[in-house]
Amino acid sequence: MAPKKAKKKTEGGGSNVFSMFDQTQIQEFKEAFTIMDQNRDGFIDKADLRDTFAALGRLNVKNEELEDMVKEAPGPINFTVFLTMFGEKLKGTDPEETILNAFKIFDPEGKGHIKADYIKEMLMTQADRFSKEEVGQMFAAFPPDVSGNLDYKNLCYVITHGEEKD
Repeated sequence: MAPKKAKKKTEGGGSNVFSMFDQTQIQEFKEAFTIMDQNRDGFIDKADLRDTFAALGRLNVKNEELEDMVKEAPGPINFTVFLTMFGEKLKGTDPEETILNAFKIFDPEGKGHIKADYIKEMLMTQADRFSKEEVGQMFAAFPPDVSGNLDYKNLCYVITHGEEKD
């Protein structure tokens, strides 16, 4: 096998996918990639996805579903392609600071939380109105505390990082 050569940047604008994430995030993506690369060949393919689903308890995944997942990539899914795909999926997410600033409008005293009833009313009556179902989904994922407050700082962190702070 010929030695691997460094790949040239193919995207316009010279953006490097590794600059989109901090080192901790890259390490977490690498761990996820390694878990999914069941046969340890450096690429995620349909067999790896099927094995990953099986490891998570989901058996009988349709071949078409696996093919659709693999087709989302422009070619074989190595770690760089995997990271690029996540970068593209996350690109539409506002930075944490932007989301926090939006919530701070409803928290003039800067407590870090908002009354759940108040935010529910605002979401259902202002601008791009949420439906009852959408508000219900949000509170199911981020339930208010015993005092009826929504911890929006934690909510913003989860939206932008994908997991709760310890």
